[in-house]
Amino acid sequence: MDWCDDPNGKCIFWLNGMAGTGKSTISRTIARELAEKKRLAASFFFTRGKKDISHSRMFFTTIAAQLANILPVLRTSISDAINDNPDIVERGLREQWNQLILNPLKNAPTQSIQLVVVIDALDECDSMQDIQLILLLLEEAKDLETVRIKIFLTSRPKNPIFDGFRQLSGEAYQDFILHNTPLDTVNGDISTFFLQKLSPVEAKHGLGTPWPDEQIIELLVERAAGLFIYAATTLRFIQDGIDGPEEQLALILSATKSSLSATEHLDGLYTTILQHAVLGKRGDQECEQLAERFRQVVGSIVMMFNTMPARNLAQLLQIPPTMVSRTLHSLRSVLNVPENESQPVRLFHLSFRDFLQDPQRCSDSRFQIDEKERHTSLFRKCMSHISQLQENICNLWGPGVLITEISDDTIQKSIPPHVQYACRYWLDHWRLGHPVEEDIKAIREFLEQHFLHWLEVLSLIGEVSNGVHTIIALEEILSVSCNTHEFVQKVVLT
Repeated sequence: MDWCDDPNGKCIFWLNGMAGTGKSTISRTIARELAEKKRLAASFFFTRGKKDISHSRMFFTTIAAQLANILPVLRTSISDAINDNPDIVERGLREQWNQLILNPLKNAPTQSIQLVVVIDALDECDSMQDIQLILLLLEEAKDLETVRIKIFLTSRPKNPIFDGFRQLSGEAYQDFILHNTPLDTVNGDISTFFLQKLSPVEAKHGLGTPWPDEQIIELLVERAAGLFIYAATTLRFIQDGIDGPEEQLALILSATKSSLSATEHLDGLYTTILQHAVLGKRGDQECEQLAERFRQVVGSIVMMFNTMPARNLAQLLQIPPTMVSRTLHSLRSVLNVPENESQPVRLFHLSFRDFLQDPQRCSDSRFQIDEKERHTSLFRKCMSHISQLQENICNLWGPGVLITEISDDTIQKSIPPHVQYACRYWLDHWRLGHPVEEDIKAIREFLEQHFLHWLEVLSLIGEVSNGVHTIIALEEILSVSCNTHEFVQKVVLT
């Protein structure tokens, strides 16, 4: 935290490191500590594939909203900027930065406190051009005089990020390469992690002391090869496995050879967990059924643009809730499956997503997730739900009712989360899948019969702007088909 406190420190601190080296954990820790000290200006955690945080459209508007919350003196100028530019959310990044952030900060009264913006996983932003533009704009914060703002930023070491930083002046940033930390230092931290976290397991299960012994700890540290995600996943597998901790540990130790690379060790760990937790020692026919269920349930979680609770996922996929819960129950070492059923299911780490989508890494084809196939399946599920929309879905007492007069409880009961998801993301899944002529026919029928019902739902859940983007995108995509393109225009304009 020395950089945060140093008044002469560079404006931007770039922490870069390979997947699994602990970047996001560090970002969350720094954000939490800064928030406790009232010094967190704002934070944004990019995640590829998650709609609102996978692109830059919401980036500066989100930062501005958080700045207005932490610095009340900015509220008037930010509010004025929005009133003067009501379409600011649709404008380019540079104008959003100038109007919502830079100018309000320049015109603010002098503040004694130094604030920090935390940006995690910038490389997960889906536009390389936007990444480089964001870096150029953030550099301008170094010249602010009335309010001192620093930026803590993490990413993987990808070329677009390097190219973006090369365009900045050397005075603007300093960097730290996480994976270049001396291996002895990293291994020491991972060894301490294993010793501290496995001690309660030993006590809970009455295992021999010490358990595991020093030699096994050293072997686990060697297998981790500097990746904290390997250590964290191993711990969860030992703690939450189907069998006892000794059996779970033995499975991990027998999974891979010591001569493999860090990524190969992690891939071997993921493969071992899936083979044990999903398939176990069942026969070939049952294994194939379980693998198919895994690809359907977990593949959907991986590809979806937003998270949702397990029961809503079952509704979206139109399968029994017990099928989803049984699939997720044994995967708690790689998936965050909350005890509270109203909380969403999440991936613990994006390296698991990358593993499942890469046939070169996921050597067991039964667990490989075909991206286009899964998106196509999700599109069809979404289409099934939105094709059942009806007029006046909330059973309102008459036309002209204001949104503010409708309770959130009424909206949530009438438009459950899986239907909201389908209304928001059906086209996104269609674009990323491999649709056939029948899918285009389904879209035509939907627009003809339920277009206004869909707009009604979007207005009720506050997503009208998303509907506008969807219509524009649909026209552009279907412009190759003259008849369909003209049909979309006809539906929209009549």
